[in-house]
Parts: sequence; structure tokens; C-alpha cells
Amino acid sequence: MLKIYNSMTQEKEIFQPLQPNKINIYVCGPTVYDFCHIGNGRTYAAFDLIIRYLRWRDYDVTYVRNITDIDDKIIKRANENNESFEAVVERFTTAMHDDFTHLGLLSPNHEPRATEYVPHIIQLIEKLIHNNSAYVATNGDVYYDVRQFKNYGCLSHHNIDQLESGARVEINDVKRDPLDFVLWKLAKPGEPSWESPWGAGRPGWHIECSAMSTSIFGDQFDLHGGGKDLIFPHHENEIAQSESATQKKFVSIWMHAGYLQIEKEKMSKSLGNFFTIRDLLKNNKPEVLRYFMISSHYRSPVHYSEQALTLAHKALERFYNTLRDLPEAPPLSRSEFEKRFIAAMDDDFNTPIAFAVLFDLAHEVQRLRDKDLALAAQHGSLLKLLGSVFGILQDNPDNFLQGEDASVPVEKIEALIAARNQARADKQWAEGDRIRDELLELSIVLEDATSGTKWKRISKIK
Repeated sequence: MLKIYNSMTQEKEIFQPLQPNKINIYVCGPTVYDFCHIGNGRTYAAFDLIIRYLRWRDYDVTYVRNITDIDDKIIKRANENNESFEAVVERFTTAMHDDFTHLGLLSPNHEPRATEYVPHIIQLIEKLIHNNSAYVATNGDVYYDVRQFKNYGCLSHHNIDQLESGARVEINDVKRDPLDFVLWKLAKPGEPSWESPWGAGRPGWHIECSAMSTSIFGDQFDLHGGGKDLIFPHHENEIAQSESATQKKFVSIWMHAGYLQIEKEKMSKSLGNFFTIRDLLKNNKPEVLRYFMISSHYRSPVHYSEQALTLAHKALERFYNTLRDLPEAPPLSRSEFEKRFIAAMDDDFNTPIAFAVLFDLAHEVQRLRDKDLALAAQHGSLLKLLGSVFGILQDNPDNFLQGEDASVPVEKIEALIAARNQARADKQWAEGDRIRDELLELSIVLEDATSGTKWKRISKIK
């Protein structure tokens, strides 16, 4: 029985889709003004894993991940580069797709852009004004009136008066309340804009997600996700404006992925510890980066360090070494390993426990390898199948274990192995040992078997 932690109730709840066997999930996507950082990657890898698992359990999942393609940051970047905002958006959207492909992220069923939904946004704002949930301020901007929504603060679990006391009151503020948030911003000279009943302008950030999600799914849907940093104000505001417009419960379960920290500090450009996905892909295998991002529970913080990536590499080395040279076989069916895996994942997608099952399964493959190769192969196929739910272990083991390193090319390795084999054939044992040690200094480990000499690159913890 699938249980999911609901940020709204702060409890695990038995999940019941609004429609039998069908799940609609919306995850807030990035604002495309720069390259995606590893915090973005962590969030989307976590939800990618969740969607993969739900589909593996035969749910019909419709996954929506939006793109914010109009925003102050995008306009600022366009002005800095003396280019159109559309050019900025296209460049960084292409880069995002490239990064996500490398991480093995599934494409969403729908990837709506805010600018494509301006008519829907305007209709939603008109509805909010009509029912007195929004107002046109003296400067022409349209604001949502938080005092009209009695449950404001229900997701972040804050009393509205506490929130207001902590809000920054702007000088000459045109808002009725410091917490009121903008739905429509009148355009400044030279800014991109769209016509509206309130003048040429553009949508605020919060309203776009309500408009896009309800346009695709209707007034209600099953799961809404994002990083924990979106709980307040973004998701809190989505609930207020959506439920004010429809008078219905907006989302069944709210899900939030934990923060990614760099050396136990929050990632920040000002601290000089800011990394993009493509930064890390230059020196790390994509699967290693993915493993690092998903091996912790999705709600837990993830602590980035070079050692953490090295440990992720070593874990994958262990799995691929287990799968190496196994014959083809159907996956073991109705296994206790699979039951334990499902039990872990049905408990709010508990990946640490699920990964422990995979390690136990790998140990069983190694135990059986010399006793019953056919049964070992079945266990190995199950390991690969369960790995596919996590988006890992689908590479050829030799490809992963041998990898690529320009400083130690394959040709050099194979030449040294051939020289060692010749030395051993000539009974020059000392020379054979010397060559083996030379390869070890290059982080190359040899494995002698009846079928020949195998080799792999090894990682070193820094």
C-alpha cells in the first residue's frame, strides 16, 4: 500500500489517486536564465525516480514540468547581453534539456511555458478580481489579497499574522497587505509585454503555475512537487489563488525534495561554492552524479562533496562488477528481494532502504556465482531490472568499469596487459608483477580468469 508524505498534513498518507490507477503530477520547473545547478538536478532526479517507480507499478502517470520563460532575471540577463529575452530562454532551455538528458531524466509528458499560457493567466486573474480575491493597485499592478483566503499559511504552517510581521514592508507600498503578491505587472519601457484588461504587462511568478496546471489537469490533481524552498511563498500562493478561483481543494498531496548543501553549507554564488550540472559532468560519469542525487531519501538534505561523488562511483563499480560476465537470463520472479524493494519504495519512496536491498542482491549474485551460475544470472537480471527503476545499471559493465581517461588511454592499458601476459608466458614472474604494479599506479586493476585478463579503472577517495 503506497504511502506518501504530505507536506500539508506533515504525515505519511495512504495514496488514493483521484482517478483509479491514474496519477497527475506537476513539478515546478526552472527559470531559464542560466545553466541549471546541481540543486536543480537533485530535485528533478528525485521526482524522476518517483515517476519511474509509479510507472513500474503500472500507474498511468502524466508528468508536467513547466518552464518559467519570462521573469525579472531573464529580462536582466537579456539586457546585460544585449539580446532578446527569447534568445536567452532558448539558449538555456536547450542547455537544460542537454543536462537532463545526461542525467537520464525522463522527458515530461507536457512542458508548458508561461508565455504560452498568458490568455489562461489573464482569465484566472479576472476570476480572482471578480470574486474580490484580487485588486488593481494604484500603480496599475494586480495583486492577490491574502486576507481574503482564510487558510493562508496552511502549507508552510505559519499563522498569517506571524508571516506578516516577518514580511518586508516596502516604502510607499501600494499593497493592502505586505503579504499580498503580484499577479500581473505593468511593463516598464522596453520590457516584453502582453495586452491585458489592466494594460500591457506580464504575469507574476506564482500565477503561472496555477494557470498551467489547471489548464492541463483541471481544477484538481494528485501530486504537486518541487524543492523545499518553494513551500513559501510559491506553493502557499498557488494554493491561495487556485482555491480562491475554483472553491475546490487544489492538490491532494504536496511533495518537497530536500536541499542540496555544499560541504554542509547552502549552495551560493556569493560563497563561491556554486556548481552547475555541466560543471560536474566534465569530471564525473553522469550515472555517478545521478546515483549521488537519488541515493538519499528525497525529503532529506543531500551533502555534496568530492568524497560523496567518489563513494557513489565506488558503489556503482560494485554493482557493475557484480553484473560483469553474467550470462543472459530472465529476472528472478516473486523474489523476497523484489518484495523488500517494493515495501521500501511504497513507504514514501525510501531509497536508502531500497538501495540496501540492491546491495544485498548484489552480494547474493556474488555468493551464487561459483555455485549456480544460472541462478546467479537470474538474480543479476533482477538487480538490473530494479536498477532500471532508479535509472541506473543499464550500461554495459565493461563500458562503465573501463570508462574513458585521456591520460591513460585504452591502447596503453592493453599494451601493458599484453606485455604482462607475455612475461608470464615466459615465466618472467617478476616482470609480470612489475607491470601489474605499474597498472595499479595508473588506477587500473587486473582480474585474471580462465577467459582471459579483465581490467577496470578504480576511483580513489580524496
